[in-house]
Amino acid sequence: MAGMLQKQHLRFFLSVLFSDLYTMSLFVTSLNSGSNGNCYYVGNDREAVLVDAGISCREIEKRMARLGQKMDKVAAIFISHEHSDHIRGLSVLARKYRLPVYVTPKTRQHMRMVLDEERTFAFRSGESIQIGELTVKCFLKRHDAIDPHSFVIEGAGVRVGVFTDLGACCEELSSHFGRCHAAFLESNYCEDMLESGRYPFFLKNRIRGGFGHLSNRQALDVFLSHRPEYMSLLLLSHLSRDNNNPQLVADLFSPHAGQTRVVVASRYEETPLFHVVSSKEEHFQPAAQLMALQTSLF
Repeated sequence: MAGMLQKQHLRFFLSVLFSDLYTMSLFVTSLNSGSNGNCYYVGNDREAVLVDAGISCREIEKRMARLGQKMDKVAAIFISHEHSDHIRGLSVLARKYRLPVYVTPKTRQHMRMVLDEERTFAFRSGESIQIGELTVKCFLKRHDAIDPHSFVIEGAGVRVGVFTDLGACCEELSSHFGRCHAAFLESNYCEDMLESGRYPFFLKNRIRGGFGHLSNRQALDVFLSHRPEYMSLLLLSHLSRDNNNPQLVADLFSPHAGQTRVVVASRYEETPLFHVVSSKEEHFQPAAQLMALQTSLF
């Protein structure tokens, strides 16, 4: 009898422990990252937002399912800019699941896409938008689009930044990056590979010209110069297929990672679902590992 009571008390204690942990945390994954499509997921245990929808609705559904996540958790989609690799799957996804879409008026005008008027909402630079218990902060970035924005998603004191398609590091980027517990950061190209590669001169200049993309070296400089001590996860994103190499990027960042887990996001599949907590004393775990631990204790 005493043993049974002890087990019941243990179950209750662990249920409270894990409940508090999930409440004070966010889950993040890259569903796809690259010029063939971009889609990033950030959420708590009740609701989530997608930043961009550049892969098909079917692929988003498949990848969410493989991660054990239900589509009905997605509460909104935020669009960073109008380039096709960020909006290709938007209209079907938003229509099928009746999702609110947040996009600036200028970006929407240049998207040339039919969206439901009643579920399409405008945002402005500097604005914070509440989605359930998540707060999405929007700010301008340097990129060759009509009105491009980056985002920081915050919930229960945890901040996750989505920083891709960046021509250069600006003051706002460095400020927001320096407050994030986790971040998606563009590391698009190797300077030597771009210079010696097959791209025409005008395209090379567009990529490296201050309103294109961040090089590996520039991304590393952002990380080293502005990383807060409590950043537990960095997802290096939007790697070029022709002018970069995942192993090259991993090798560049790994000697400088310290307590930050550095993951290179794939252009072909989703990353694991990562669990990010606010306390700098606690280290993140892949969500699948955490759930396996919880199940085994019961």
